[in-house]
Amino acid sequence: MSEPATPILEAREVVFRHDGTERAIFDGLSMTIGEGEFVGLLGPNGAGKTTFLRLLAGLASPLSGEIRLAGRSLADYRPRDRARALALVPQESALLFDFSVLEVVLMGRAPHLGSLALEGYADLEAARAALSEVGLDGLADRPLSALSSGERQRALIARALAQQPRVLLLDEPTAFLDLKHRLQIYEILKRLSTQGGLTVVAVSHDLNLAARYGSRIVVLHHGRVAADGDPATLVTPGLLRDVYETEAMVGRDPATGAVYVVPRTPLSR
Repeated sequence: MSEPATPILEAREVVFRHDGTERAIFDGLSMTIGEGEFVGLLGPNGAGKTTFLRLLAGLASPLSGEIRLAGRSLADYRPRDRARALALVPQESALLFDFSVLEVVLMGRAPHLGSLALEGYADLEAARAALSEVGLDGLADRPLSALSSGERQRALIARALAQQPRVLLLDEPTAFLDLKHRLQIYEILKRLSTQGGLTVVAVSHDLNLAARYGSRIVVLHHGRVAADGDPATLVTPGLLRDVYETEAMVGRDPATGAVYVVPRTPLSR
């Protein structure tokens, strides 16, 4: 796949392994992500998807190689400046106290506040705008614990949006949601990318959602990029056999043109 015209995130020959292990998860992994792209990061269990997301977010550092953000090495960013450009929505996010939805979203303003500074009018406006983006305007004063799973996930996305980042990174954002709420989340992410120009990178196990909503999918396998490109042409029975060890039918939705996968049987290996 040709490189995007305006790169925002780059992995250059990244080598990484966990402490205490000899085998590298990545050994020379390279990838370029362009501004405004909606990238679905896919792959089987153990492919390194979450680890790669942590590297992109600056929560882990490569042994060699480099992660670059907007043309600069991520290692050169101060944490506050990095948080103004990158926002991460982890798969699980525990809060010690039962904050209101608005209080949780206001936490996303921390990178824009000085030491010991309190939120001001501009921060409140940014938080309310983020809530509006995810359709939670009317729930600002409700305790986070009173929300449904889908509403809670939207609140956590709003917290990330309140950072006003250029890049939004998400680790399995719909992992514990039912079908309706999965679609709601992906509709929001697609709109943020296509209308707001936000770069979105979402780790997913759901091939169908990634293929339907993503402008691009990247498939990791054995610590390397096994496939990278347009979902409409990339998702094939051969890819599913090679990467997921599964026989599957690949069809095309006549209404949207998006490809979809119907798994049939795992391969015996």
